[in-house]
Amino acid sequence: MINAQDEPEEFDDELFEHHRIVADPGQSLMRIDKFLQDRLPNVTRTKIQNGIHDGFVKVNEKDIKPNYKVHPNDVITVSFPEPPRDTDVKPENIPLNIVFEDDYLLVVNKPAGMVVHPAYQNWSGTLVNALAYHFQNLPQMQGNEGRPGLVHRIDKDTSGLLVIAKTEAAMTSLAKQFFDHSIERTYQAIVWGIPDPAEGTINVNVGRSLKDRRLTAAFPDGDFGRTAITHYKVLQDFRYVSLIECRLETGRTHQIRAHMKYLKHPIFNDEMYGGSEVLKGTVFAKYKQFVDNCFKVIPRQALHAKTLGFIHPGTQKFIQFDSELPDDFKEVIEKWENYVKYN
Repeated sequence: MINAQDEPEEFDDELFEHHRIVADPGQSLMRIDKFLQDRLPNVTRTKIQNGIHDGFVKVNEKDIKPNYKVHPNDVITVSFPEPPRDTDVKPENIPLNIVFEDDYLLVVNKPAGMVVHPAYQNWSGTLVNALAYHFQNLPQMQGNEGRPGLVHRIDKDTSGLLVIAKTEAAMTSLAKQFFDHSIERTYQAIVWGIPDPAEGTINVNVGRSLKDRRLTAAFPDGDFGRTAITHYKVLQDFRYVSLIECRLETGRTHQIRAHMKYLKHPIFNDEMYGGSEVLKGTVFAKYKQFVDNCFKVIPRQALHAKTLGFIHPGTQKFIQFDSELPDDFKEVIEKWENYVKYN
């Protein structure tokens, strides 16, 4: 199963039990990943192994490794950060900013603050609720029930472009392109400081933080996490912050946010990753007030999914879409331009 995801929503501390399986008294010794693959429909062995690494699978209430052998009467629990969900999506009349639409797909420009799909603490008001209202019979990726049309996601407080599949064939084609990392995606972000060099590649594993389950952490030694590659380029230098472009080669959870924190240039006003403090600049109260005013203008991480390019599932030709930066993003850029010009 291809399960292409682009920076899902924030993690949650609490885990909710989804499956509880008790091994038979006559159970022969079997690797836990193979055991679960036989009992959980539509779940790949790789996904099970990733879940074990992330601490979602326990045996007799203890963490185990993927090579653990199941014994008779073992109690295996599988938990996730959100409770079991009802896969029925409630249609809601929420306006959509549709950039492009044909019989195969649509491209939407998601505003900051909108959650992509229903999940724990966000069961309504999502992009998927809007899609369910405006479109009937959107396909659903296997193992991703309750999320019609989705082949990737972006964070709640990240704005920008998403492609939605309207047919099974389009979903299969787009999901494979995400899986193969052949989709072209660029983001723009305001980050603290000026990255040096001004253009480069971050090839550092990322994965769930070992200290805080809600966060993605960088693992430069490659001992944890999954391969993550971000190409960045400084577009504008504002002395204390900069506007950068990030081109994703992979699309891991919070990849850009974690990579920029790893570079010690966290995204401006990204509270989860340390960007909501004054990290560069002077000690003067006037400057701190200026930064606070900027935070109020863009009360979220300054990150926007600007372009999206892929092979069209029908025509087999490459198409690309661009989007304007949202007003809050543009206003903060203008504020920094004026600040460095007159100070």
